[in-house]
Amino acid sequence: MSSDPWQIDRLDLDGYLRRLGIAARQPSRAALDELHEAHVHTFTFDNIDVLLGDHPGVGLDAIQDKFIGRGRGGYCFEHSTLVAAALERLGYRVRRHLGRVGDPEAGAQQGRTHMVVEVVLDGERLLCDPGFGMSLLRPISMIDGAEDDYPPGWRHRLRRTDDGAWALDRAREDGWQVTHTTDELEVKPVDVRMGHHYTSTYPGSHFTTGLMVAKHLPGRHVTVTGDSLTVRRPGAPTEHRPLGDGEVEEWLETLATGLTPDERVRLLATLGAPGS
Repeated sequence: MSSDPWQIDRLDLDGYLRRLGIAARQPSRAALDELHEAHVHTFTFDNIDVLLGDHPGVGLDAIQDKFIGRGRGGYCFEHSTLVAAALERLGYRVRRHLGRVGDPEAGAQQGRTHMVVEVVLDGERLLCDPGFGMSLLRPISMIDGAEDDYPPGWRHRLRRTDDGAWALDRAREDGWQVTHTTDELEVKPVDVRMGHHYTSTYPGSHFTTGLMVAKHLPGRHVTVTGDSLTVRRPGAPTEHRPLGDGEVEEWLETLATGLTPDERVRLLATLGAPGS
């Protein structure tokens, strides 16, 4: 029996890499960037299973059956658990972190309901964020004030907060916006299960109240939330508009959500909203 609480030895690494369309490579910054970008282009960020009421959980077996076996997506706990396991199996030094979504100085205190992955490579700490609504395309250096502009027009900044956490900022038309803050506390599988239980069952969680599906497509990032569509392109103004009749189903196909016909019917019936 494995002594690793994350059970990374159970990962179908070959199946994961086939799903991404990349080969196993020795640890390097180029290889890490390739895997991170391939992951966020392959899998959706979504809360579909929460809305369907049959989320399989955030254990590695359930995640890889869903992502690798079926080509489905999910949210941060699933994305980061899978990426962390793959990176460890490939020989990277990995730490898992939890964080709080949004700006802690701009509103109510948020729970630790976001998960990211740290990689230490050649003495450099790198933040991987594969499971955010609009994820980084590649890791960013964990240096106070570090900035990345990839692709050109999508700027991010990582900085230390007064309490020692890491704040990831995204450049908007009107300035920097805090996406989330990540702390340095140790993370164990039970912490991930607790965060998932809250986000997937608590009545006040936005994951339980409306559809969220997002994905990086070539040259753009698309988000479907409730009855609206948001399209972002590097260096261009954000497009935001209401969904038309039938568009939800169209976008479920375009974003390659991997739903079975039964899941699609059940989801559309659950939504019962404009655009479905």
